[in-house]
Amino acid sequence: MTAVTHEDVLAAAGRISGLVLRTPVLEISPGLFFKLELLQHSGSFKVRGAFNRMLSAGSLPDSGVIAASGGNHGLAVAYAAKVLGVRAEIFVPEVTSPVKVAGLGALGAHITQTGAIYSEAAEAAAKRGAETGALAVHAYDQPEVVAGQGTTGLEIMEQTGGVDTVVVAVGGGGFAAGITLGTAHGAAGPRIVAVEPERIPTLHQALRAGRPVPVKVGGVAADALGATQLGGLAFEILSGPRVESVLVSDEAIVAARRTLWARHRVVAEHAGAAAYAGLLSGAYTPAPGERVAVVVCGSNTDPATLATT
Repeated sequence: MTAVTHEDVLAAAGRISGLVLRTPVLEISPGLFFKLELLQHSGSFKVRGAFNRMLSAGSLPDSGVIAASGGNHGLAVAYAAKVLGVRAEIFVPEVTSPVKVAGLGALGAHITQTGAIYSEAAEAAAKRGAETGALAVHAYDQPEVVAGQGTTGLEIMEQTGGVDTVVVAVGGGGFAAGITLGTAHGAAGPRIVAVEPERIPTLHQALRAGRPVPVKVGGVAADALGATQLGGLAFEILSGPRVESVLVSDEAIVAARRTLWARHRVVAEHAGAAAYAGLLSGAYTPAPGERVAVVVCGSNTDPATLATT
C-alpha cells in the first residue's frame, strides 16, 4: 500500500479548505471534548476524504465518480460530486438505512442497492466502475481518502489546544488512521483509542492476527461500521504504539446514543455514538486530569428512533 503521511494531511487541508466545515468542539466537562463531526456536510466526516480524492485526481471523467458505501460515504461522495458538478453512482447494501438511501436520492445520486453487506456492494461497484471508467472513491482504503479524513485530527488539536487522547470509532479504519496522522507531532502524538462494536471487530482481529482478516458483520452499527476487513492502509497506521483497540457491545452503543441525546441534545446515529460508548461503558477509562476528545462522527439517522433504540 502507498504510505500516507502527516504532510499529506496538511496538503489535504489546503485542498479542501472552503469546501468542508470546520466542525465545532464542545467541552462538556473539564478536559472532556466532543468533536461534533456529525455536523459536517452530508452528516459525517466522510466528505473530507471524498473531496480530497476527487480534487487530487485533477480532471474527472465524463462518467463521474463511483463508490460503494454503507450509506455515509455514499452521501459524502454524492454531496461532493454535486458541488463539483459531476455524476455520482453509489452502490449500497440492503442493510443501508432508508434515511441514508433517501438522502442519496435527494443529492441526485444514481443508486444501486445490492448485496447483504458492504463488501458485496463494493464488488458490484468495482465491476461497474471497470465498465464505465468512473473515478473510484473508496470508503476507507485510498491514500487521498485517509489524508482527507485526517484533517479532522488537525482541527481537534487546534481547537482544544491539544489533548492526551482521541477516542474514535472504527469500521474500515480510514478515519481512525487519518486522525492518527493528523494529530501527530513527528513520531509522537496523543493516544488513539479505537472503538469497535464487538460484532464488527476489524481492527481488533487484525491486530491479533498481525494482518487484516475477514470478520463477520452484524449489529446496530453495521450500516456505517460494516466493513468486513480492515483496510491495508489503516493497518499500517493503526498497528503503531499510539493506538489502543477496545470493543463495545451493541447495548453500550445504544445507551451512548440515548445519552448523547438526553444529556447533550446531540442526535447521532449508532456508529456516531460508538466512540462515546467506549467511555460510558468503561472500555476505556481516562486517568485523572487526562484531556480526552471524543469524535461524534455521524448524524444520518431517524431522530424518532431515539425513543426506541
